[in-house]
Amino acid sequence: MPFAEERIVSSPDEAIEAAEKIGYPCVAKLNGDRIAHKTERGLVRLGLQSPEAVRDAVSDLFGAARPEDGEVSVLVAPMLRGARELIAGFLTDEQFGKVVMIGVGGVLAEAIGDVAFRLLPLASGDAESMIDELKTQSLFEEFRGEPAINKDSVAIVLNALSNVAIAESNVLSVDLNPLIIVDGEPIAVDALVEILSGVSK
Repeated sequence: MPFAEERIVSSPDEAIEAAEKIGYPCVAKLNGDRIAHKTERGLVRLGLQSPEAVRDAVSDLFGAARPEDGEVSVLVAPMLRGARELIAGFLTDEQFGKVVMIGVGGVLAEAIGDVAFRLLPLASGDAESMIDELKTQSLFEEFRGEPAINKDSVAIVLNALSNVAIAESNVLSVDLNPLIIVDGEPIAVDALVEILSGVSK
């Protein structure tokens, strides 16, 4: 599964060093095993353009940590831009067991509710049919000057999720949201993984 380059840091100075290596603009997020939804808590800083901006953002993020968050760090990653976002993952349904899903992602995921599900394991062609089942097919074509989404790459992500779900019995769910489409290719910039002993970020 394609992920954006990222570095975990424990201080503003380390964050600046990471940003210099990753390049500007970059993103900083407060990171911790007990932090499930960063955006809702305002724990994401976007478009950081300088060492000073990184220092201020990371200091603010550490300051926003709550005692119940436990041990925290900051994740530094490049600022990726794309007009389209997808969500992909798998969950454990009480009746059907583990199922893989794909849909429109980002902050509009719940509002739009355009998703497709399949039981595991995915058979040949299942990933492609899930993608074709989505109602917002126009988002997969050329869009606002960006190339069409590479559906084969999205299918690879779905099959990889299926493989993880089958191989790792202790993983209850994986939520890749968003998968930002960059030059037609899906890149995961955030993931929530739920395991039997708790939640791991």
